[in-house]
Amino acid sequence: MPPTSSSSAPAAYPRTERTTLTRARRRASYDRESVHRILDEEFVCHLGFVRDGAPVVLPTLYARSGDRLYVHGSTGSRPLRTASGSPEGMPVCVTVTHVDGIVLARSAFHHSVNYRCVVVHGTAYPVTDEAEQRAALDALTDQVVAGRAADSRPADGKELAATAVLRVDLEEVSAKVRTGGPNDEERDLALPHWSGVVPVRRAYGDPEPADARARETPLPGYLAAL
Repeated sequence: MPPTSSSSAPAAYPRTERTTLTRARRRASYDRESVHRILDEEFVCHLGFVRDGAPVVLPTLYARSGDRLYVHGSTGSRPLRTASGSPEGMPVCVTVTHVDGIVLARSAFHHSVNYRCVVVHGTAYPVTDEAEQRAALDALTDQVVAGRAADSRPADGKELAATAVLRVDLEEVSAKVRTGGPNDEERDLALPHWSGVVPVRRAYGDPEPADARARETPLPGYLAAL
């Protein structure tokens, strides 16, 4: 179930009170393509919700399919128990962030980071349809390593019963991006301190076989491509 976009969908997500930025508004974007691009380049999100009157934020895996996020969990997890206990679903906030650079200014105040992030406000529902659950698990696997779902055994009935997937529709969504160098004050330009950006990039190492059988198995092309 690769990420898709409806040709009839609007080019941008509507602004709402919750998605309208109050600071650095020039960095905000509601462009659908930009939001999807940021989501598709990552696979770890932070899922925020309220349980027993207290806020909880958990890191977990996710995948995008069109205008929908699937979030991975287990049947005993707090998010699933909370979502399953309410017919109206569970209000959530999902965030995804890429750090692209460390911005070093001549003053401590103007130090920053270059980043791309997406914030999703919505309602999470447990996926109970088996066909949708299997498709979502394939999407989650491929979100981490594209092509892996077709190159691994699918979950059996017992494993499927122990795995939870939450569905969140992309409706209230915003992106925020910072690029460029430091915003040094004019009065600081003559100071003898280095100023600039240290790029931050993800790097993959050589795949390490788990055992002798794996060492004898040819490395799949999708792993070599990493």
